[in-house]
Amino acid sequence: MRMIPSQPLVTSSNAEIRMFDQLRSAFSRPDQNGWFAMHSLNLPRHEYKRFGEIDFVICGPEGLFVLEVKGGGVSCHDGIWETTNRYGETERLRESPFKQAEGALHGLRGKLPASLSNVFVVGYGVVMPDVDRLPDSAEWDRAVLADGRDFRQFEKWLERFIRYWSAKDPRKSAATPSQLKVLQQHLRPDFEAVVPLHVSAHEVEMRIARLTEDQLRLIDVVEANPRVICSGGAGTGKTMLALELAKRWSASGMKTALACHSPWLKRFLERNAVPGLIVSLAESLHVAAKRASIEGFDALIVDEGQDILNMYVLAQLDRCLHGGISEGRWCFFHDANNQSGLCGSYVPDAYEYLESICPVRIPLKTNCRNSLPILQRIQGDLDADVGNSGVGDGPAVREICVADADSAIQALEKELHDLVDVERFSLGDIVVLSPLPFVQSWTSSLSENLRGSISVLDDASPRNINRHSIGFAQIGDFKGLESEVVVLVDMPRPGHSEPLRSLHYVGMSRARALLSMICC
Repeated sequence: MRMIPSQPLVTSSNAEIRMFDQLRSAFSRPDQNGWFAMHSLNLPRHEYKRFGEIDFVICGPEGLFVLEVKGGGVSCHDGIWETTNRYGETERLRESPFKQAEGALHGLRGKLPASLSNVFVVGYGVVMPDVDRLPDSAEWDRAVLADGRDFRQFEKWLERFIRYWSAKDPRKSAATPSQLKVLQQHLRPDFEAVVPLHVSAHEVEMRIARLTEDQLRLIDVVEANPRVICSGGAGTGKTMLALELAKRWSASGMKTALACHSPWLKRFLERNAVPGLIVSLAESLHVAAKRASIEGFDALIVDEGQDILNMYVLAQLDRCLHGGISEGRWCFFHDANNQSGLCGSYVPDAYEYLESICPVRIPLKTNCRNSLPILQRIQGDLDADVGNSGVGDGPAVREICVADADSAIQALEKELHDLVDVERFSLGDIVVLSPLPFVQSWTSSLSENLRGSISVLDDASPRNINRHSIGFAQIGDFKGLESEVVVLVDMPRPGHSEPLRSLHYVGMSRARALLSMICC
């Protein structure tokens, strides 16, 4: 089932995250591709509350349904409902979960436009994944409850649940694809939020990067134009938007390819890709098409396009796209800031060729990755255009300047200990970036105890979202990726070496919440 957004929004509920995964894996047959689900839909017009939130809304040809999720232990005594979390803490609910779900459904129905108000079979349900058996009651029908046993075979329960509500309104016919599209577009202003590339519990990380006005405009423009060049500095949401666009084009039935130059970025894109999307290195897109048993793609998206803007790679892409580069449907995301020689190959003639086709050009101007102190430091030291701040304030940039390598190693040792022991960052929140391989970096000379807490990342690392160690990577490999905390090492102060400008630009802009630099 297609999920909107494609990753769970920030939530303290482990049960909602498990529910998200169950829905994503449900209804995956080709004849079920009309279904989609939305996580955490806000209802400003809730029937009787000033503000309401629905855990999950499920939409498809057979109906529109609301699911309320209650994790942990659940009990009811004398009409009083309580939940108990994994720490043994008990919370009294203001109403039963079934009343809550029913009220949310009425609020949602009141929000629908007149053209859709009587189109869908509607229903509500409650999911309690940690409760093995809830006693039957006159307060609810068993068919609307999924307990722990149902949760383990969730798709079967969901099919029974839909049949139950459909039987209550048998005169309703299946909703058409156009009606489902209208419904999705109507609800979009309330739910369309794209989750940052990584989600963490720290303050800056809690700020969901909503699609800004210029990003929404990009999506609308791309849908209306077959060829688009989208340019923006680091952190302006290019990769995030590439994935969102790929999701939409794939959902519309187009055979879509998402290409890039970096194997590391490819791994990350694969982990976040929707089913049916082909993710490939640009140079081997023809191999990906052959493996998919297709002659060519209906649509092409290129991320970090500045890395593959040369005539050789463009010729490869041209052969794999229906209509070619000149007449096919494509969108190039690229960073106009100078990064030449850092990763891939950029040839100005190739960009001029793309421009000669007269694509629509869209600039991205809002930075939705870096906190304001990081943004200001990049702009001040490197005079780079990385957009206007959309994240807000955060911790000050930390800079430690030393005279020699031995002092740098000592400073790095102390900084990593401070970040973990004093600032209380998790090991997995931190990545050390260097222009050098690990064996040549100051990092390799840290104490044995600290070195044991550091993992040298490789191109498979972006698949692992649960890393429990400090990461180390070379800056060029980490292009297109990001980390909550970045410690930049083995370099002089930014702005003092023009040959290192590209490395400073990429390295500094990988940090979302906190940037630390050890300079020598």
